[in-house]
Amino acid sequence: MDYNVNICETDIDYENLADGEPAQDFSFNPINEPETSTQNCPEILEMEVFKECTDVQSNRSSYTSDESHDREEISHLQRHGWSAATVKVLASMPSRTAELNKSRRVRYQASSHESPHLSRPVQGASVLAEAEEINTEDSNLCAAENNMDQLVSSLQGLSVSEGTRKLRAMPLSLADKIEIRKVAFSLKTESSFIGRNIPCYTHLSMYISMTWRHCLFSCLPVFSSFKLWHSALKTLSGRYGTGVLSYFLFLRTLLFLNLLLFVITGLFLIIPQGINPPPSPKADFSGIELLTGTGYFSDSLMFYGYYSSETLPGDQYRMPAAYFFTIGFTLFIICIILVYRLSKSFGKNFQVLKSNKNLAVKVFSCWDFKVSKKISVRLQSEKISTQLKEQLSEMIKGEDKKTCMQHLHRLIVHLLAWTACLISIFLGTIGVHNLSGKKIDIKTTLNLPKDTELLVLSAVVSGINLLLPGFFNLCVWAEQYESPGTRVYVSVFRNLLLKVSVIGVLCYRWLESIPANGLECWESSVGQELYRLLVMDFIVTVLYTFLGEFLWRVFSQTILQKKRKPVFDIARNVLELIYGQTLTWIGVLFAPLLPGVQLIKLIVLFYMKKRSLILNCQASRKPWRATQMTTLFICILWFPSFLGTVVTIIYTVWTIKPSEKCGPFRNLTTMFEGGQMSTRHLEDAHPILKWLSWVYDCLVENPVFLFLASGVFLMVIYFQAQVVDGQRKIISRLEKQIENEGKDKKFLIAKLQDLCK
Repeated sequence: MDYNVNICETDIDYENLADGEPAQDFSFNPINEPETSTQNCPEILEMEVFKECTDVQSNRSSYTSDESHDREEISHLQRHGWSAATVKVLASMPSRTAELNKSRRVRYQASSHESPHLSRPVQGASVLAEAEEINTEDSNLCAAENNMDQLVSSLQGLSVSEGTRKLRAMPLSLADKIEIRKVAFSLKTESSFIGRNIPCYTHLSMYISMTWRHCLFSCLPVFSSFKLWHSALKTLSGRYGTGVLSYFLFLRTLLFLNLLLFVITGLFLIIPQGINPPPSPKADFSGIELLTGTGYFSDSLMFYGYYSSETLPGDQYRMPAAYFFTIGFTLFIICIILVYRLSKSFGKNFQVLKSNKNLAVKVFSCWDFKVSKKISVRLQSEKISTQLKEQLSEMIKGEDKKTCMQHLHRLIVHLLAWTACLISIFLGTIGVHNLSGKKIDIKTTLNLPKDTELLVLSAVVSGINLLLPGFFNLCVWAEQYESPGTRVYVSVFRNLLLKVSVIGVLCYRWLESIPANGLECWESSVGQELYRLLVMDFIVTVLYTFLGEFLWRVFSQTILQKKRKPVFDIARNVLELIYGQTLTWIGVLFAPLLPGVQLIKLIVLFYMKKRSLILNCQASRKPWRATQMTTLFICILWFPSFLGTVVTIIYTVWTIKPSEKCGPFRNLTTMFEGGQMSTRHLEDAHPILKWLSWVYDCLVENPVFLFLASGVFLMVIYFQAQVVDGQRKIISRLEKQIENEGKDKKFLIAKLQDLCK
């Protein structure tokens, strides 16, 4: 028989066995005898029984001699100082059972070719040799059956858990272990259930639980197919690799965050105010409002100025309190989600990072044999091929040795590239600052409508965000990084500097300059400008996708005569998503419906980018594995995007005076005062809810809570990183142990071959 035993598992099990019990208790090697045609030929069965009874004496002597030879060989191994586990490994080697398997095959051939006529005389030396081998086989089978009976009886004397542990440590195949376990523990399991006297309702609950688990496990593939864009993401992952997949996964994460934000603001702000609209004049809709956010949209649920500062009639619903606590609650929930995703991403990142050398698992164990459709088979083969290329690229990567002059030349190129990028970012930021600080009269110079003036700033900002990333890619191409992952990380960092600089200048203008200009409702003006930036960024992204990527593909294939398509720019597209999400988070205070606009934008972007990727782009020439890419994106989304948004909103709520003629916080010193007044009113109206006022004073007004919450979040991230680092060290030690055990087994096999010579 063939022993299909996992090398790592059996070696560890043998070591555990050697520590607790002697090795000779487990010297049984069961043999699964093949089915023959003895049921149809009773004469053959009778002849075999007759041979067993008549030749038992001679077979017993031969078996005794073989057994003594085995003892001598094992004692010879023990004289070398080897442990009982090593002796057991050597005893279960294929060479020990080669003769037995040979005689088994001879017996099978003899039984299948034997004549049914018993009266026919047997002649020839070959027939006598076969008879002798069959007799030896039968004696060995009798000994094996006796050993099996002894093993079953010894296991029946133990508990189920102890017997299972012993059976797991034996050098047997999985089929043999299952058969022995059924024989040894079936009666004990039934008697244990009978002896416990379990009530009927307990049996019913156990049956329902098992049925529910079975149904749940059966429906898991169906549930996974219900995930948003599941099949599309599988296709993109198999064709373009994990780097491109990380962009679309990040887009889906942002979609869920905006959906949560939109649902909460819709339930507590938009729907209550929409049911009880304040009296306000409505302007005519001309269509330009879709770009500017003015006119018809100025007096709508879109912006801050439309919401009332009074209690809504009929249900004692105070809009200032709802506005204040809804914004704070949504930001707090998003903060918890981001911290959880960040810690989870850290764990996945380091778990995947140490498994890149295990190519044997990917080659021999990754195929799903349940796949039958041609499309699924092709998709799975593409995915496995891409993953193998990525793992191989990580294993063989390495920089060539360079001379001192080459290192000096490369250092100069890097310095020039970084200097050019930083100068371009500085000039772009200065341009945005000057343009946002001055009032340019475009109406008199270009004869444009008045509403078109409002689009100048957003168009310039979007143009800078469009052109400078292309310049950054040119610098990366000049630097000639060997790793595609390094190129992406450098581009991401440069684009991040650009986005942070531009948004920082715009926030300074919104929070310092606009409130001092004496506008009637400066909150709505800030919300309209954020809306224009978001819409213009979407328009520029659409134009770049359809015109830039498409025209570049046509130009490279027709004019430059290149067969290869351009590669998907991960850094540019990811930073565009983070830029739009930052605008949405800042704008939710001034435009509660802005998350709905971001939802529509993300849904359109997914299908548009997926189609453009399939038509205009192709996978990278050098495959690379984006193990840390998702973690990097979540980190950037957490800091500086979300934390910068929280700081901006806290500064606005605590320090800047609201408008006196619009919004839920009119005639108040700060927006924070609206929350204080709401808690006092709640305490006066409902004395039983006085504890809510105390909770508000401790959690919101006391800055200690903010520091404690920040400390807890940082500690969670720190402990998660430490746990993952410990797991990584354990995995490294286990891999080294497995490697050493493999070397030990090679050494033992070599020694065994020397002994057999």
